Amino acid sequence: MSKIDVVAHIHAKPGHEAALREILEGFVAPTRQEEGCLRYDLFVDLSDAGKFTFIEEWTSAEALDKHSRSAHITAGRAKMPEFLREPGWVQVLTKL
Repeated sequence: MSKIDVVAHIHAKPGHEAALREILEGFVAPTRQEEGCLRYDLFVDLSDAGKFTFIEEWTSAEALDKHSRSAHITAGRAKMPEFLREPGWVQVLTKL
């Protein structure tokens, strides 16, 4: 099975950048401890503090699926809608 890469873009509503950032930063440490996580990095756009991007690498689609159902991700996602400018945009990729 091929490794899975993910690029996820999340945009905050104006005025809600700090609240969304706090939620997203809370995902990092526990996710890095998950089985199958090879990389899980959060970035912020230098020209727009409300644009966040995760770059992830997983050992398998199963590991990514388990991550998406983890307690910390589920709890964080439940808090996010009021802070989002638009739905997140996620690409799930595999290297050729």
